[in-house]
Amino acid sequence: MKTAPCCYVVLQHHDERCAGRCLIAAERRRPRLCRILAASLLSVALAGCAIGPGRRPSATIPSSVYQHGEAGYYAKSFGTPLTADGETYSPDGLTAAHRSLPFGTRVRVTNLDNGRQVIVRINDRGPYVPGRIIDLSRRAAKQLHMIKDGLVPVTLTIVSEP
Repeated sequence: MKTAPCCYVVLQHHDERCAGRCLIAAERRRPRLCRILAASLLSVALAGCAIGPGRRPSATIPSSVYQHGEAGYYAKSFGTPLTADGETYSPDGLTAAHRSLPFGTRVRVTNLDNGRQVIVRINDRGPYVPGRIIDLSRRAAKQLHMIKDGLVPVTLTIVSEP
């Protein structure tokens, strides 16, 4: 039983007269191997185009960016006066809450909607809302011009660690 070849490598054409007939196959691979190769290439191509739910496609993100996602800010009704590291919360400070960065880490937050940036110090844990990566103090939110919007897409870049 003969199987139809699916992959050909052309070695040469002898001359112009045989261009249509003279495909000399250096190697014929099994059809299954070609299907696996095609599926692998397709999955890699599609993975590069994937955007998670609720995410906006952004311009090129520099390699120095630690994280990107949505940012919110502490509203006036922030209940507990103490942050997770034990200091008193001040809406006038340039501080933020992050789930995993060490306390004292300084992070540059860039608002992707308008390009404005602010450097904040991590002094609290959170946010505890799905999809959000950082909660900012009111002063930091003002500097990013995000008070009206409430939530904005941002990138985080680590400036210094404690």
